[in-house]
Amino acid sequence: MLRLKRLAVLGLFVFFVITGFLFWAFRFSGAETRVALPAPPRAEAKLESLSAGITSAVNITRSADAEWLTHAAAQTGIPARALQAYVAAASAANTSAPTCGIGWNTVAAVGFVESGHGTYGGGSLTATGQASGPIVGPSLNGDGFAAIPDSDAGALDGDARWDHAVGPMQFIPSTWQLAGRDGNGDGTADPFNIDDAALSAASYLCAHGGDLTTAAGWADAIYSYNQSDPYVDHVRDRATAYAAQSGTPG
Repeated sequence: MLRLKRLAVLGLFVFFVITGFLFWAFRFSGAETRVALPAPPRAEAKLESLSAGITSAVNITRSADAEWLTHAAAQTGIPARALQAYVAAASAANTSAPTCGIGWNTVAAVGFVESGHGTYGGGSLTATGQASGPIVGPSLNGDGFAAIPDSDAGALDGDARWDHAVGPMQFIPSTWQLAGRDGNGDGTADPFNIDDAALSAASYLCAHGGDLTTAAGWADAIYSYNQSDPYVDHVRDRATAYAAQSGTPG
């Protein structure tokens, strides 16, 4: 009987060792796959020219050139108001973190995957960049999604029990409290405003990826936004397509 018990214990030990190894191997393989593919080309935008003779002691986030914006929006299918925000967000993030190298097409790709550029549920963006209606994701109650208890008393998502991702870039309220930025200069960081949400997303990606011109940096940044290999692949494909469609790879 004692021998049988020892064999049973040994069998359980071997089972857990093998299971742990397979889990590690699967995770390691997924990480290798993410960085094996190159980062998408960094798309550039034509920016408005500063008036002749004007200099500034502070960095100014320049807007996309109006003609370029109209053409690129038509080529990519990105709503012009959203594209304007993505370009400004990438420009500002790269100014704050010069080694980041994020392209507007990466910010746009995240915006597409997360909410269809703010059109989720049939909505749209207003001229000021505000979502026409609340963009609120599913309840993060552990049923098919991670279980994330409420972190803001329902202030952003209307649910005082569980958190929901909100806005066109789908920030979880607890993350927004740390990463939220004021992108339009109105003094408020609003996850439902595309200027604020896009700048917050670009800054978050730069902080978590380092150099997004490298395969590892880009993949780490996107994976930090959503820990899913298919998600990383989807964003990569979309970002690559936007660079090709706009005809402005860096």
